[in-house]
Amino acid sequence: MKKEKLKDFLNNFKLFFQGVTDFNRKSRALLIKESHDEMDDFILLCFGDLLGIPIPTTYYSLELLPLIGDDLDGWQNRMISRLYVWQEKWSDYGFDA
Repeated sequence: MKKEKLKDFLNNFKLFFQGVTDFNRKSRALLIKESHDEMDDFILLCFGDLLGIPIPTTYYSLELLPLIGDDLDGWQNRMISRLYVWQEKWSDYGFDA
């Protein structure tokens, strides 16, 4: 009984550190994807009128244009190629869109 608990504890300890130090596998790809999604959402909120979405605060967000200008071309191509944005977002939580 005591050996089994010790074995389970060591196994969980090993899995914990394996997950913490797993920088080059799936966790890195997920972090990159999430950072791109967050940046895309931020640019959509600031410059959605480039895609035809009327956003009244675009005048004030023009101050950010020099900082984000290099990313706008890639962002516009990514947003045009994403046909089903809601389906992508809802699939992360297990909903059917």
